[in-house]
Amino acid sequence: MTAKILDGNALSAELRESLRQRAAELAAQGSKPGLAVILVGENPASQVYVRNKIKACEAVGVHSEKYEFPADTPPEKVLHKIAALNADPKIHGILVQLPLPPQFDEDEVLEAVSAEKDVDGFHAENVGLLAQGNPRFISCTPYGVMEMLSSEGISLRGMEAVIVGRSNIVGKPMALLLIGASATVTVCHSQTRDLAFHTRRADVLVAAVGKAKMITGDMVKPGAVVIDVGINRLPDGKLCGDVDFDSAKEVASLITPVPGGVGPMTITMLLANTIESADRAAGK
Repeated sequence: MTAKILDGNALSAELRESLRQRAAELAAQGSKPGLAVILVGENPASQVYVRNKIKACEAVGVHSEKYEFPADTPPEKVLHKIAALNADPKIHGILVQLPLPPQFDEDEVLEAVSAEKDVDGFHAENVGLLAQGNPRFISCTPYGVMEMLSSEGISLRGMEAVIVGRSNIVGKPMALLLIGASATVTVCHSQTRDLAFHTRRADVLVAAVGKAKMITGDMVKPGAVVIDVGINRLPDGKLCGDVDFDSAKEVASLITPVPGGVGPMTITMLLANTIESADRAAGK
């Protein structure tokens, strides 16, 4: 058996066309969606991510503003900018690109963003709403994963779902979403004993740990759906995920590639959250 590839680029393009139409309707009513992105420092990966987000905004008709600060910027200056953006009616979403330089308290910065404009879904209030099953905004990467599963008509009810990774950005919100879909969820991490024992039980396996090719084909249940959230750069410069794609695709029924899998969906769901925020601001 060779797994079917879950093409994030194709699904993302389909969803973005729908988002473009929604953005155009809002703009025609005088409520053009707006996203502000804050970038502190010169981290090359962060610069690429921000550039891709701005480009995606332009493609679907979302107004975007980018604010760049040197790495040695005092936190108070960034917090002041966030406060101004919170009060700006043209801005419906605020994104602070992580990681931040060491002088910043990331939690303090993320909490400074208005919960109503926290399109990344990182604010404690929004995390709490997600935990209650009544989300305002869903973290973009887990949101994208759920859209990919939905696009394949996969019913998660009663399935064994295993997540490798417990980060606030992916692992924890992913677990909450899968629980909400009535899956039975196990979250594994660096202290998990016998990781393969757990991964081999998974009907749906989500790898989000940041370690290149750590999930091999012999760790995958035959016929499982394998979602690879990891993005790692190999010594030769090529990108790969947390899953050893070549061996896992011979065992799984569905699998996401890296690149071209979950990555495009993350940005698409950021756009979806921003447009949803604009909808709410317009009273829809």
